[in-house]
Amino acid sequence: MKIDLSTCDLNTFRAEIESFVSSNLSSSLQQASRLATSIFCDFRAMMEWQKLLHSNGMAAPSWPSEFGGCGWDPERILIFREVCASFDAPQLTSMGIQMLGPIIMNYGTSAQKSELLPKILSGEDFWCQGYSEPSAGSDLGALSTKAERQGDFYVVNGSKIWTSLAQHSNKIFCLVRTGKEKSPKNSISFLLIDLDTPGVEVRPIVSLDGTVEQCEVFFTDAKVPVQNIVGEENDGWKVALSLLEHERGGASYYVGLRRKLELIKEYSESSLVSNIVSERCENELLDIEADVLSLTYLERGIAKSSEGGSRIGALSSLTKLIGTELGQKLDEISLSLRGRDALVVMEHEVDPYYVGESSACDKGAAAFNSYINNRASTIYGGTAQIQRNIIAKKILML
Repeated sequence: MKIDLSTCDLNTFRAEIESFVSSNLSSSLQQASRLATSIFCDFRAMMEWQKLLHSNGMAAPSWPSEFGGCGWDPERILIFREVCASFDAPQLTSMGIQMLGPIIMNYGTSAQKSELLPKILSGEDFWCQGYSEPSAGSDLGALSTKAERQGDFYVVNGSKIWTSLAQHSNKIFCLVRTGKEKSPKNSISFLLIDLDTPGVEVRPIVSLDGTVEQCEVFFTDAKVPVQNIVGEENDGWKVALSLLEHERGGASYYVGLRRKLELIKEYSESSLVSNIVSERCENELLDIEADVLSLTYLERGIAKSSEGGSRIGALSSLTKLIGTELGQKLDEISLSLRGRDALVVMEHEVDPYYVGESSACDKGAAAFNSYINNRASTIYGGTAQIQRNIIAKKILML
């Protein structure tokens, strides 16, 4: 008899998820997760894991069952994430399942729901996010990409930048200016665009280490069907802010932080680290461990309070700020423990499919790359300064 994971007790649920993950997660997928140098795992491994989860009905734990999700309550969702992290499962990209999916459910038409949601789950559609522009980053309301209505189409002109994984994507959700008012509340729309539309060009941005994670996307007289708008025309700012709540507050930061903390403590106690260096970092790790525990209770509490469908609002800024800054602190400690050994890793060694000798002295070969990449975590999704302003205004009422 198959166990109903939605109704069984939590201990049984955790045991069932542990059994599933341990049985289905290959060593190559675990290696890809361990060698991830950012929030994005190797694309091939990430999609392999998503398709495996999808075939077992587990690709979207937080989605309602009517849309193909698991329909699990917040406690089960967090347990699922904890187990996946503890086994070093690849982290799925947030753009489709975590961010766009809930927006389509809340604001999309019936046709958009029936067409788009199944393809997000299966991975057939891979979405990227078109928010930031060269002159509109933290000041997102100043965006200038225009979409002018011409009959049954919007003609889009402009550009987006820092578009994560656009080189792998076939679709992009964009904020575009459709009205003439200066206020973003009355002039911006949320538009879905196929990247193979004539007039759309994706240009990869090659980072210092030679990898491509970010791209620029250019629109030159790109014709997009009117039915691709989500919500009402000129009312996309409301949709955009709702999506940002999912981006900032839907990550369960404590899950990844706890796993990173475990690995760092394990390494600090190994014979590869001198007693002097280990002792120097010990107090810092204890302080961070206490902060991670506090964040755990905070995120669990938020998840529980949202069970009734209430929005988390500005609390998403609080968890984003704390989670990203703690992650940076752990990266700094990881480098301190490794010393100059962190600098000798060759780029090909952080490719999960690399076979050959390694110059790294432990399985933390991606420590330095991760440190460099994670400096951006307090910038993307709204800078730390922006989050502090939101917290001051919306939570502290200053």
